[in-house]
Amino acid sequence: MRISRADRQEIIAHAREEAPNECCGYLRATDGVVDEVFRAVNERNSPYGYELDPKSLFAVNDLDDQGFQVGIYHSHPRSPAEPSQTDINLANYPGWIYWIVSLGGEEPEVRAWRIADGRVDEEPIEVD
Repeated sequence: MRISRADRQEIIAHAREEAPNECCGYLRATDGVVDEVFRAVNERNSPYGYELDPKSLFAVNDLDDQGFQVGIYHSHPRSPAEPSQTDINLANYPGWIYWIVSLGGEEPEVRAWRIADGRVDEEPIEVD
């Protein structure tokens, strides 16, 4: 997937604003290129997990139905940008890409993952 530097910075800014809680949102992409980033509300309001608000979940499902590639992003305020077991268990949409921004290191890290049937594969990210 390709993402603009500005959209990557938007995800990082969202994570910083919500810390110490996890943030969440979604991405719309066409032909492997992120077109737009949308912030969502973390219904859990927690540093240990996220749940997209219903309006955002409906919106991302609509994008999927319209044929866009979609991704869900959330933050790990203190841990690496790798899916936790909870993230893997809650990944109910195998066609979606799950983006994680970590604030746990010296610099923020953004990584993307495809999670299907308990299998986790990293998706390469190119920043323009």
